[in-house]
Amino acid sequence: MTDRITVEELAELMKKCTGVTVTPEELRRDDTAFAGLGVDSLGLLGIVGELENRYGTPMPTDAERSKSPRQFLDLVNSALLTGA
Repeated sequence: MTDRITVEELAELMKKCTGVTVTPEELRRDDTAFAGLGVDSLGLLGIVGELENRYGTPMPTDAERSKSPRQFLDLVNSALLTGA
């Protein structure tokens, strides 16, 4: 386990927490939005909870409102790097 979440890990978390299957390549595209993938704020909240349990670090309170995988990864990776 590293101190950064990769798109591969996010894809696995999406499948586990929301039931949405997506490839890492889809998540890397600049125009990918969670809404277009069928993931809403409740799904993201489930992913945030899983990450908090896994890493023992609180995630940003607005992570579940992220519009895109890139925005989400930027937020959570920043929290993991700073430890808060």
